[in-house]
Amino acid sequence: MQQFKMYIDGQWVAAASARTYRVINPATEEEFAEVPLGGPEDVDAAATAARRAFPAWAARPQAERSAIVNRMAALLRERGDALTEWEIRDHGTPIKMARMQQFFASMNLEYCAQAGRALMGANLPAGPTGMFCIRREPVGVCALIIPWNSPLLMITSKMGACLATGNTCVIKPSAIDSLVTLKFAELITELDLPPGVVNVVTGPGGTVGEALATHPEVNFISFTGSSETGKAIMAAASGTLKRTQMELGGKNPFIVLPDADIDKIIPMAVGSTCHNTGMVCASPGRYYIHEKIHDEFVEKFVAAIKKVVVGDPNDERTDMGPVVSAEHRDRVEGYIKSGIEQGATLLLGGQRPTAPPLDRGYYILPAVFTGVKPPMKIFYEEIFGPVACFVRFSDDEEVVASANDNAYGLCASVWTRDLARGLRIVGRINAGAVGVNSARFVSPETPWGGFKDSGFGKENSTYGLEEYTQLKLLTVEYS
Repeated sequence: MQQFKMYIDGQWVAAASARTYRVINPATEEEFAEVPLGGPEDVDAAATAARRAFPAWAARPQAERSAIVNRMAALLRERGDALTEWEIRDHGTPIKMARMQQFFASMNLEYCAQAGRALMGANLPAGPTGMFCIRREPVGVCALIIPWNSPLLMITSKMGACLATGNTCVIKPSAIDSLVTLKFAELITELDLPPGVVNVVTGPGGTVGEALATHPEVNFISFTGSSETGKAIMAAASGTLKRTQMELGGKNPFIVLPDADIDKIIPMAVGSTCHNTGMVCASPGRYYIHEKIHDEFVEKFVAAIKKVVVGDPNDERTDMGPVVSAEHRDRVEGYIKSGIEQGATLLLGGQRPTAPPLDRGYYILPAVFTGVKPPMKIFYEEIFGPVACFVRFSDDEEVVASANDNAYGLCASVWTRDLARGLRIVGRINAGAVGVNSARFVSPETPWGGFKDSGFGKENSTYGLEEYTQLKLLTVEYS
C-alpha cells in the first residue's frame, strides 16, 4: 500500500499526529493508499510557511511569476498521463473524461499566467497638479479548499490565479480524493518554487478546514463545495475578518420551449445528466419541458440514456463511472427513495448494477423521474448524482416563477428557436450564468459563480483573478 505525505514549507512531511487514513478506489472498493490525517498543528505550520514566503513572492516581477505558472502548465501537458491514472483510481473518473480534464487543467494555468500580466491598476486624473493611482496588490496567504468532484480542474483554476497574482497558498484537497492534488504537488516541485509558496495539508474539513478558516495568518479563502459547508466556513472566518470566495451548489433549470429542436437537445441533455456521474454543480437539476412536447422529449431522453455505458473507468468505452464514495452513493439513493415516496414517477434506473464486475464499487444506474413538483425534495435540493428530474409547464410566467423558486441561483438555460423569447426568459431568472441554446458556462475565459445560496465571487477569467487582489489608492501631488 503506497504511503503519501503532505507538502509543507518545501518538504514532504507526515502529519504531526503521525496518523493516516486509507484511500478507497470507488470502482473496486480496494484500499490502495494511505494519506496523512492532518490537523490544526499541520495547518499552523503550513500557514506560517506561506506567510514567511509571501513578501518575496509578491515582490517578484509579474513576468517571472507568470513564467513559472506557464511552466506548470507545460509540465502538466508533458507528464499528465500519470495524473490521469491517479484520477481514475482515486475518483473513478472514466479515462476519456480524465484526459479531457487534464487538458483543460493545463489551459487553466496558461490563462492565469497570461491574464496575470494584464491585470493592473489605473491612473485617474486629479487636476493639473496631481493624480490618483489605483494599484492591485496580492491579498496574502490564501486557503484553497478543493472539492472532490473535479480536483485537478479546481486546483489549477484556484492555484493558478493565486500564484500569478502574487499570493502564497495552503491547499486543502478533499479527504475523499486527495491523491491527484498530492501528485500534482510532486510535479511542481520540479520548478524550484521557493519553500512555502505552495503547501498541501490533507485531512477532513471538520479539522483542517476549520483550522484554515480561523487561522490568523490566512487572509483569503476560496472554497468550492456545498452551501452548508460554505456557510460554516464563512461563520468560522468571520472572527478574523477573512475575505471569502464561495462557489457552492446549484439546482439548475433547463427549460425547453415547444418550438425547440428536440433531437439536437437530447444528446447534450443526457450527457449533462451523466457527465462525471452527475457530480457537477452546473448539471441540470430540473428539466422544465413544455406540456406540448413533454412526453415526446421524455421518451427520447429515456431511449438515449439507456445507451449510456456504465462501466470500468479504465475502459475506453465507458461513459459513466461510479460515484466517489459509499457515503455519497447512499445520499443519492436516499433522494431516489424520497422521490418515489413523495409521488414522483421513476421511469428508469436508480438501482445498483448487480452483474460482475460492477457488483463491486459505488455504481448507480442513471435515474429518470417525471411528475416532479413542490414540495418534493428532489424538486428543491441538489442531488449531485445521475438523476434527471422532469417538470411539466404550460407558459412562460409559470416556468420563470418555478425556476426562481429555489434557494440556489447558479446557472440556467432556455432552449428555443425564438431567440427573443429565450432572452426574455433568461433575463428574469435569478442565476449567475444563463444561456439561450447553450449551457457552455465554464472555461478559463468566462467568469463562473452564482447568486443566492450558490455563493458569491467568481472563478476563472480576469474577474476570478481579481478575487485574489486588493485595491490600494495612491494619491500624488506634484506641484
